Amino acid sequence: MTAGSPEKRVKVAIIGGGPGGLGAAIELSRLQFVDWELYEKKPAISETGGGISLQPHTLKLLELNDTVRYIPEEDYFRHEDGLVEQRRNGRCGTKIHELQSALLKNVDKTHVHVGKRLMAVEQLHNKRVRLVFEGNAIDEVDVLVAADGIRSLIRQTQFPNSTLSYSGQCVYRTIVSRAKAACIEGIPNAPVFWKSVSGLYVYTCPLGNDDFEVTARIRRHKTQEDQVSWGKRCSLRDLLPEFDDFCQPVREILGLAADEETQEYVLLSGPPLSSMTDCGNIAFVGDAAHAFCGNFGAGTGFALEDVFTLGKCLAWAYHLKEAPAEGLRLYDQIRSPHYNRLNALLNRFAKVKNDLSAENLPIDEEIKTRILRIAQASETWMYYYDIETVVRAEIEEAENNAKNGTRADSVTDTYP
Repeated sequence: MTAGSPEKRVKVAIIGGGPGGLGAAIELSRLQFVDWELYEKKPAISETGGGISLQPHTLKLLELNDTVRYIPEEDYFRHEDGLVEQRRNGRCGTKIHELQSALLKNVDKTHVHVGKRLMAVEQLHNKRVRLVFEGNAIDEVDVLVAADGIRSLIRQTQFPNSTLSYSGQCVYRTIVSRAKAACIEGIPNAPVFWKSVSGLYVYTCPLGNDDFEVTARIRRHKTQEDQVSWGKRCSLRDLLPEFDDFCQPVREILGLAADEETQEYVLLSGPPLSSMTDCGNIAFVGDAAHAFCGNFGAGTGFALEDVFTLGKCLAWAYHLKEAPAEGLRLYDQIRSPHYNRLNALLNRFAKVKNDLSAENLPIDEEIKTRILRIAQASETWMYYYDIETVVRAEIEEAENNAKNGTRADSVTDTYP
């Protein structure tokens, strides 16, 4: 009997109760041969922070996993022209917890365990994974889904050389009243990036109901102890002088935001993982696999793409009576090229900024030129990426290869 035969059930542990982990739970619950459990270190499934961009591909995935029915249309904003964003010279979606709540409503909570902090991951001789939690609780599984975020313990354990470092930038996210924001002349009812010198911008975006997101990004010196990547309460008012050169509407909405609760996020960066899997029994999803420093504004969408792909690949392997490792191999073949393509785009942005910095232009000319060049270098394919079609095509090819006794070692991500 092979590891993937119908007599053999597959036991899966999901570490992390963010969008990626909850999305994995939804996808795995559709596989009748899978027994899954989700472990979250916090005492409750919750999310802090401001708004989240529901790009077209993210909404599509929420439709595919049937979560969209838990998100009333009034809870999120969709621009009538379908704009992803605008960029403006700053000088002249839905709230995160609402999306988290919607995903949780679509999950069987009897399999969700909170207050479970993972302490160690051990590979066993029988190709299973042993998980050791705080308090010495233990679980042994066939597949481990690492959805434990940007400071992933599992990534640190399996890829000790793939270290993240402080990017030198922090993001400050606040939710203000949409009605009050509408009273500020010059702040449009649309997602807008207000640009200044490199590393300094303000993002404004209407959300659902009376919510309006205000996000500020600046360069700040941080000691190692201060580098808390998740939301930490702080005072935005102390930072307002950093934005004195911005235009009046932006200064006004920042003043409005300073009266509300603000969360600070330290941006970490690092090289992409060499593989989205390890040891044939660990799959990385979401921020645990790729740290984009907030670029693209589509982290939730990427995580949901990951878990959608993972579920389909595990099902493919099982029905071929193959071990889960074969499903993880195909998962990596599909997703790694995708992230390599995204990282190549980030490298292009970095080159644009470095080249511009060397030109020593006057500040307003620098901002204008950077907006133009970044726009010219930008691509939008990732927001319309049809993961359903991509996965279907790759599984069909894998099935044909299996029939012919051949196997593709990599997938070239050329899909629009």
